[in-house]
Amino acid sequence: MNIKERVSVYMRLARMDRPIGTFLLLWPCLMALMLAAGGMPDVKNIVIFVIGVLVMRSCGDIVNDYADRELDGHVERTKSRPLASGEVSAKEALSLFFALAFIAFLLVLMLNPLVMKLAVVGIILTVIYPFMKRVTNMPQMFLGVVWSWSIPIAYAAQLGHVPRHAWWLFAANWCWTVAYDTMYAMVDRDDDLRVGIKSTAILFGQYDRQIIFGFQLAALVCFMAAGYFADRGLIYGLGILAFVGFGLYQQKLIFNRDRALCFKAFLNNNWAGMSLFIALGLDYLVGSLGSV
Repeated sequence: MNIKERVSVYMRLARMDRPIGTFLLLWPCLMALMLAAGGMPDVKNIVIFVIGVLVMRSCGDIVNDYADRELDGHVERTKSRPLASGEVSAKEALSLFFALAFIAFLLVLMLNPLVMKLAVVGIILTVIYPFMKRVTNMPQMFLGVVWSWSIPIAYAAQLGHVPRHAWWLFAANWCWTVAYDTMYAMVDRDDDLRVGIKSTAILFGQYDRQIIFGFQLAALVCFMAAGYFADRGLIYGLGILAFVGFGLYQQKLIFNRDRALCFKAFLNNNWAGMSLFIALGLDYLVGSLGSV
């Protein structure tokens, strides 16, 4: 395998070829920065967190593939992953993980001590998550914590502390993550049952759609509360309506539990998050123009 091919394999291992996870992690993180700053975060923080999200998402996926390297080959969707297919060794995967983790460490050094403390917790959670699928039927709920941990870190970076109202956004993203990752788990439910991987899609059983809807509704309420405490206006409200529309569309897609449509519903959450982020940004922009 030549250098170009090796780089391509490493990119796939780090999921650089599939940015959906990066986007789903990025939108709430940028929303947290914006809410903490009252509209316009420090450019330095924006750059650090965009790079940090990209790096940490890759770290999480590498650890996940390392933990599942003996199982992924038995699951239709994951059997072609580099570790499962033997394109890279476990040692190579760990080396790439530590290299990316070192980059994340350098980024954290540019921020304040509270961010450093929270980041240590974040990396521990990231490493633990892949193994939760073996010990609990609710790994998606643990992932919700991992996927939302960038929110208090963003507030800490911008403000030097984490205000109580920040946890509304944390709760919103936790509920939303459980909802969309359960959709994702519905794609693999049959294979997971066969190989012994646990998930909320299996736990919820025949009530999966209804419980996903409940988490979507809870996320909606918490996103509204986050906007309320930040004194957001009509345009953010339109983003909330868009979020509702996307959620209803996703419910339609998963109705018959078709694998391809469940995966499509999962992917659609990128547009829901993007719409909410754009609406928040426009709300602040219009508000600042109106005050001039």
